[in-house]
Amino acid sequence: MSDSSLLPDDPTRRSALLTTCAVGAAGGATVAWPFLKSLKPSERALAAGAPVEVDIGAMAPGDLKRVEWRGKPVWVVRRTPEMLATLKQTESQLADPASDRKAYPTPDYAKNVHRSIKPEFLVVVGICSHLGCSPSEKFTPGGQPSLPDDWTGGFLCPCHGSTFDLAGRVFKNKPAPDNLEVPPHTYLSDSRILIGEDKKA
Repeated sequence: MSDSSLLPDDPTRRSALLTTCAVGAAGGATVAWPFLKSLKPSERALAAGAPVEVDIGAMAPGDLKRVEWRGKPVWVVRRTPEMLATLKQTESQLADPASDRKAYPTPDYAKNVHRSIKPEFLVVVGICSHLGCSPSEKFTPGGQPSLPDDWTGGFLCPCHGSTFDLAGRVFKNKPAPDNLEVPPHTYLSDSRILIGEDKKA
């Protein structure tokens, strides 16, 4: 039996039946489209995971620039020669000076004393590895509230007193178990960094 034998012999009824089926299919597609569209990630969700381009061309030595990547604060610090000089001085006081711990793996290109591709620029996620608070920059050396007299500059987490040096490495005997995370990043040019990708690093 052919499929055409299932349709009525009356041409008018046959047309009406085919029209009804076509309208029903179109209606079903109309109803299904919003549902199917809702399964696609929103533009905001796509943007939240997208790499972020940062212009560092106008940053002066000692400046800190804040950006957001995947909902996290990311800091870009342009370190002065004096700031870089402190990194060797603090090594004996640090919990993980070589960034060997695996909880927040450091990219190979940042496994060095300055934890960066270019010594001058530090790129870290500004979230303390203890309970997720955001540390404050304390770049001025010397004794200050909640900081020792021999402070050389770095970051202080106000929640529980964890301190990090100017490479984001945590000091010993602090609540934070790990260094600040170095996100994947690469240089697009001398004045632009792409945070979220490290293909060129």
